[in-house]
Amino acid sequence: MSRPAFQPLADLGRATVQSVAGFGYAGMLLAESLWFAAWGWRSGQPVRLGAIVAEMRRVGVEALPIVCLLALTIGIMLGIQFIAALKEFGAQSQVVVAVAKSVTREFGALITAILVAGRSGSALAARIGSMTVSQEVDALAVIGIEPVRYLVAPALIAMLVMLPVLTVFADAVAIVGAAFYSAPALNVPVQAYLLQTLSLLDPGDLWQGICKSAVFAVLITLIGCSTGFSVTGGAEGVGRATTRAVVLSICYIIVTDMIFSFFLNR
Repeated sequence: MSRPAFQPLADLGRATVQSVAGFGYAGMLLAESLWFAAWGWRSGQPVRLGAIVAEMRRVGVEALPIVCLLALTIGIMLGIQFIAALKEFGAQSQVVVAVAKSVTREFGALITAILVAGRSGSALAARIGSMTVSQEVDALAVIGIEPVRYLVAPALIAMLVMLPVLTVFADAVAIVGAAFYSAPALNVPVQAYLLQTLSLLDPGDLWQGICKSAVFAVLITLIGCSTGFSVTGGAEGVGRATTRAVVLSICYIIVTDMIFSFFLNR
């Protein structure tokens, strides 16, 4: 048989090998980042607190306005949809628990992670990709600075801290947004709506979203950094890497969220 007949199989094998290599490289970045965070000071390569604080500001503080605006919109939208759906069954009063559970378990963490992936994940890929293309990463290694300690570990720690915090803020804002729309529709004061929400929520509902956000933080950081380190082809390659980081981050976030939901809500 002619060689082109086997080309699709060869392409599939090549893509599989590249995917496995990508997983291995991301795992190496995670292991090295955790090692530098815990033991780097012993080898003279500590993770600087100033670098972590700067990353926390970029990842969390600067993203807070857009996260709050988006969460408010999502909360109002959920209130509209749940009231319209439950009205058909005469169960409008259940909108309180429906909004509270869906926001804390699902939408708060998911929407926040997608927003941070598009904002901070792409920034990581672009920054590291630009440094890779201009050989700044090689220069760091030459002068004795570990690139993973300098570039990846601060971003990972900042993301692990700030994404759960942003998720909690998003939960609160979304529930308040739903209250502003749903409370008048249910003929109850906003304060009574919020108090009923607090009484219906379990700590496990909040922890489910927080645990998801921690996993999403690791995914966003590893995908953004690994994509940046693998950039080739100059400025055009940086653009491709940025797009690839955002697309992969969102895909992995949604798939991971589905897996979490399957096992935690059975």
